[in-house]
Amino acid sequence: MKVVYKVIRPNGNIYVGSDTADSITYFGSPGKSAQRAIKADFPTRASRQSMTIRREILWESGGAADDEVRRKERELILALRSSDAAVGYNLTPKSASHRAALGPAGEVAGAPR
Repeated sequence: MKVVYKVIRPNGNIYVGSDTADSITYFGSPGKSAQRAIKADFPTRASRQSMTIRREILWESGGAADDEVRRKERELILALRSSDAAVGYNLTPKSASHRAALGPAGEVAGAPR
């Protein structure tokens, strides 16, 4: 089964991804810029002590080609606005607000390195 899923972090921000193996242990692989954004949203040890992260299947198909899965993922990223920095952690397709939140090298403005 191939799926497009949404990961919901404790702050309500989301990440939309796809998994062509429907692995129960897969929660996405955000790039370094997205990782920095997530770390910036949970900067203290206390904010990381206990958290619940949800993974919700948004779409699934037993017969879709991989390119169809990627198209559906992109469609849902746009529909849910998860590339808007105020909403989520997807880096592409880039929204205007997401580009503004990134520094010149594609890094999150003000995020620790």
